[in-house]
Amino acid sequence: MDVIVLNGGSSSGKSSIARRLQELLPEPWLHLGADTMVSALPPWLLGGGEGIGGLDDGDGTVAVGPVFARLDAAWTLGVAAMARAGAPVVVDEVFLGGAASQQRWRAALEGLAVFWVGVRCDPAVAAAREAARGDRVAGMAAAQASLVHEGVTYDLVVDTSRASADECAAAIRARVAAPR
Repeated sequence: MDVIVLNGGSSSGKSSIARRLQELLPEPWLHLGADTMVSALPPWLLGGGEGIGGLDDGDGTVAVGPVFARLDAAWTLGVAAMARAGAPVVVDEVFLGGAASQQRWRAALEGLAVFWVGVRCDPAVAAAREAARGDRVAGMAAAQASLVHEGVTYDLVVDTSRASADECAAAIRARVAAPR
């Protein structure tokens, strides 16, 4: 396996699962994703407009501008290049465009062995985590809980409102390690 893609809304538990996978998988895996990409942006792109908006204020809706979209497309190709160069990657992603986002990733990852995981979480549970974290705009978790899964297909779906990050990571590891 070259890439494991975890797709889920904000505060669904993707990062916790990814960190646990890094401990469970037999070789070193990089953990990269939406938060990594956003933290690499210049601050002036974090206020909306041409960049990305809704991360620091608003109603929980994230708006993507053309400059962010261009950089995000390049980021996706860069992650794929790392996997092609021999660095297995756990991608921690938020498919704001649902099926279109997955299609963009599929195109970038073509030719690689990819395992697609839907990370679901009850909107109320995700909202409670969001409030406890204190670093997300209220409403983002609930707004994304279903939106990011629309039209997306998976090899496995886990639900972090019913299972711990350890249990979800173990289920993913079992499927990734299983002979095909």
